[in-house]
Amino acid sequence: MKTMQKQNPDNSDFLYPKLFADLEKARWSMANDIAWDKFDPSLLSDEQANTIKMNAITEWSALPATEMFLRDNAHDSDFSAFMSVWFYEEQKHALVLMEYLRRFRPDLLPTEAELHAVRFTFDPAPALETLMLHFCGEMRLTQWYKKASAWHTEPVIKQIYKTLSADEARHGGAYLKYMKKAINKVGNQAKVAFAKIGILMASSGIAGKPLHPTNLHVNKDCFPNDTVQSRLPDPSWLDYWLDKQIQFGKDQEKMVIRTIFNNLSTLFNEVIENVSDLNKLRKQFLAQLA
Repeated sequence: MKTMQKQNPDNSDFLYPKLFADLEKARWSMANDIAWDKFDPSLLSDEQANTIKMNAITEWSALPATEMFLRDNAHDSDFSAFMSVWFYEEQKHALVLMEYLRRFRPDLLPTEAELHAVRFTFDPAPALETLMLHFCGEMRLTQWYKKASAWHTEPVIKQIYKTLSADEARHGGAYLKYMKKAINKVGNQAKVAFAKIGILMASSGIAGKPLHPTNLHVNKDCFPNDTVQSRLPDPSWLDYWLDKQIQFGKDQEKMVIRTIFNNLSTLFNEVIENVSDLNKLRKQFLAQLA
């Protein structure tokens, strides 16, 4: 009779296998799930087509972000393995947008040089703070793409942005699981990092300049051309897209901030209504660390 092996308790919070399976179930096919045959050329303007090009290049910046994650999380094989899924799906976002242009506006297809321009080295940063930053980025991008889908009039690109928005929401959920794992592992050290970035993200939105990994300075030696946004063919595009085109206003930004506060409330088991609440908790966590 075979003896049953005991489960290794150290694997109880190993997230990659379950996340891989969950994201695999939700995966869409670029060939079969995008309704390419529904394209209506009369409903795509030059202005709209140009934003698709810029979004494609911006999504390509998942390449240097992945290189950063792998470097700064060399101690964490679980999270590093998850990067294989995140990187695949983010590069697929760039690819589906480029495929749309290849089919319908080949004159706007990004060149290899334009794509390579957003691949540059990010300075090392605390891994937990970067994790929280990208969680917030995914929450924000989920809403940006929902607004982009509503703004566009051509049905195929509307479907594509809706599809990308759902992917970004799932990515945010995966990051949240790693945040919970970090709290279980290192406690207040993780809470301090998450609260710090949460305050930064919420305050930036209140100030009228929502922060996202694409518009953050990440390499002091390349300053001021050390944001993804600054390396786009039109560095002013992102602000114009948000403010004038998809009109991501204060109400939408409040929704993002509310989502951040709600998730941190659950993680910390505390009520967080505003930046002041979060700052008080950050100070408590710091005191407990000391």
